[in-house]
Amino acid sequence: MIGYVNLRRLGTWLRRILLGLFGSQLLIIAVLTGIDSYRKRFRPQPSFPYCLPQTLADDSGDVRIYTFGADLYDDMLADIDAATTRIDFETFIWKSDGYGQRVKDALTRAAHRGVDVHVIYDRFANLVVPRRFFDLDPKIHVHEHPLLRRGQPAWLPTSWARTHRKLLIIDSKVAYLGGYNIGDLYATDWRDTHIRLSGSPVPELENAFIDFWNADARPVLPEVTERTWDSPVRVHRNIPSLFTFPIRSMYLEAIDRANRNCWMTHAYLIPDEGLTSTLIAAASRGVDVRIIVPAASNHVVADWLSRGFYRRLLEGGVRLFLFQNAMVHAKTATIDGIWSTIGTANMDNLSLAFNYELNVEILGAETAQVMEGIFSQDLGNCVEVTLEEWERRSIVAKATEAILAPLRPLF
Repeated sequence: MIGYVNLRRLGTWLRRILLGLFGSQLLIIAVLTGIDSYRKRFRPQPSFPYCLPQTLADDSGDVRIYTFGADLYDDMLADIDAATTRIDFETFIWKSDGYGQRVKDALTRAAHRGVDVHVIYDRFANLVVPRRFFDLDPKIHVHEHPLLRRGQPAWLPTSWARTHRKLLIIDSKVAYLGGYNIGDLYATDWRDTHIRLSGSPVPELENAFIDFWNADARPVLPEVTERTWDSPVRVHRNIPSLFTFPIRSMYLEAIDRANRNCWMTHAYLIPDEGLTSTLIAAASRGVDVRIIVPAASNHVVADWLSRGFYRRLLEGGVRLFLFQNAMVHAKTATIDGIWSTIGTANMDNLSLAFNYELNVEILGAETAQVMEGIFSQDLGNCVEVTLEEWERRSIVAKATEAILAPLRPLF
């Protein structure tokens, strides 16, 4: 009897502790969000260096890399206007502003001149966009990725997975992929990275679009038949409905192979234990491991969750750099002057173990050289975080990180 009473008391105290922790987390999130919203009113106009689009050519086709949204959108719009047979367009966020309307109008024009246009967008990501904006022309085939994916039990986390992909394919000849959503903000105020590909990688990306489309949308699209085994560009796609998440494995393998340098840029740095230990192991064997993250991202809670990893990474020899004066939203890495990746997946659990994502993996010295040049330019707009400085942060900051730490697996 005494043991039963003690167990009940223990259970009561555990519930109180958990409820107290949860309440503290909610309070901290509310306070951080409020402070961040207030500060945004007084932040200066974003400014940052960027590179002009650079085009490379190899046996697989042309590669063009973008670091400024307006340059990217101009080329995307030109290719949409030049399309003659089919357009496949997929995005996470699609704003109903200037550039958003220009993309919508270009797709409508293409459909009216006989181009077969297919559009995928994520419902949840566009909840704040007026619904009438997505009343697209009847000639356009549209799939709105729903809040809850049909055909799977609602209790499965993968049923709630978002399509975080940003993909455009023109006439099966040209493909765009990267971190840029569609909107005026991203055109000028965010530092992101996107890639335009031609040649052998295009059928692989087209196949990724078709597989996703055919799983839930109609009319059914024909499968791609002209794919190759020998392209220096490989496509990796996370498919939650199949519990398949190869992008994380791609990163682990590439970092584990690094001998000279591993330079990464990520909007949100919330790595799991495997990625954290692999980065530290690379640094411990003498690899120059550097990671650029935003000094202040568009998600303040993600920033605080990310900071909980800084001490361990810094102690392990990883160098961290905070991008100043703008949001850096890129999802890129380059290693040893030969390996690079550009895509849609962030370094967090939402991207690597939950959402639909696409990354290309490129083996080539020329592409790696361009990526290293972009990284070096971005470094000039960063402030490095040192372990000594980080240890001097306030006790309030340390306590906030500790209270929020249990939320890391959810981000």
